[in-house]
Amino acid sequence: MTPLQIKQITLAMNGDEAIAYAVKQCDVDVVAAYPITPQTIIVEKFSEYVANGEAQTQYVCTESEHSAITACLAAGAAGARTFTASASAGLALMHEMLFVTSGARVPVVMAVANRALSAPLNIHGDHSDSMAERDSGWIQIYAENAQEAYDTIIQAFKIAEDIDISLPILIGVDGFTISHTLERVDTLPDDAVKEFVGERCFPMVLTHEGKTVPFRLDPANPLTMGPNALQNYYYEFKRQQTEGLNVAYKKIQEVNSEYAKLSGRCYGNGLIDTYQLDDAQIAIVVIGSTAGTLKAIVDKLRGQGIRAGILRIRTFRPFPVEDIKNALRNVKAVAVMDKCMSPGGFGAPVFTELRNALYDVSPRPIIVNYIFGLGGRDSSPPELCRIYDDLARIAKLGHAEKTVTYFGLRE
Repeated sequence: MTPLQIKQITLAMNGDEAIAYAVKQCDVDVVAAYPITPQTIIVEKFSEYVANGEAQTQYVCTESEHSAITACLAAGAAGARTFTASASAGLALMHEMLFVTSGARVPVVMAVANRALSAPLNIHGDHSDSMAERDSGWIQIYAENAQEAYDTIIQAFKIAEDIDISLPILIGVDGFTISHTLERVDTLPDDAVKEFVGERCFPMVLTHEGKTVPFRLDPANPLTMGPNALQNYYYEFKRQQTEGLNVAYKKIQEVNSEYAKLSGRCYGNGLIDTYQLDDAQIAIVVIGSTAGTLKAIVDKLRGQGIRAGILRIRTFRPFPVEDIKNALRNVKAVAVMDKCMSPGGFGAPVFTELRNALYDVSPRPIIVNYIFGLGGRDSSPPELCRIYDDLARIAKLGHAEKTVTYFGLRE
């Protein structure tokens, strides 16, 4: 099929509703979840689909987020296609089981409506919650808007369930900014989504009985999943997870390209998405919805003859090192915007990852960090424009007077 052969339906949905709609179309077997703002609309809306008979899914309303991810882990291990959603403290409560899920190689798909962590209590959007789980072995992809949230959920099942990957995947959307904002979303027909995602396949493994069977819990073919592995095997298991993420690096790009042929929509190469970066001398690197605002600023600056650009990191895990190197090879000064912080560290997570990736590049751009938007604090276009002013000055001077800036903070 080509995009011209598929008639898409335009709907008005917020990001949470767009995610729920995509999950409904993906023929999911089990959804287990617990409500938490600003994620609640996702599972609330999906429960309506189940109640109305629009989704033939076993919906499990658990007593906590820890139980929700455990239920998805168990169902996925038994062969089901599973989905859950969470945010903030809910994601933090899942912490232990996130590692178990990735270690057991169960391809759960989870949407996270990114939200600040307590204390003090704050229900608004920043990336503190998912960045705290960056080493849990999950693939992490972040959307810029509701349309991308819808499209990425559909892609997520195809990526996670690839037999050479078999890892869980987290799709992040900025709390309230995307989760609760009404937008235009073009949706594919149900049958087109079902065909694109396909049925879940399983790696074949050798059991203790000498049988070659699908890697899932089945009483007819007993096997152990997530066994006790001490000094002589644990290391190898963890290394295999890294190999799965290496495969995901290529698969994400392939699925992004394949989905573009189906829908007419693509997001860079699936790993990064650039804007006006080819000849840029100064650039901002960012994750999430802030990229949309920055595009309007870059257009204005370009009209003034300023060669500004944007690099949006769509896939944070696996971290696209080579793509970032190539994208920023001609840029003189780079500002990395982090919507979270790393207390006691030198800069925030995206900054430290990117600075590390560019360490051996020659010539290397000057890299500075702007920590912003914690607890959902707004950054207006005129304020964001000042970052480009700073970058222009840094590029001219050839050095930065300050590496880490707490942007928009009252001090």
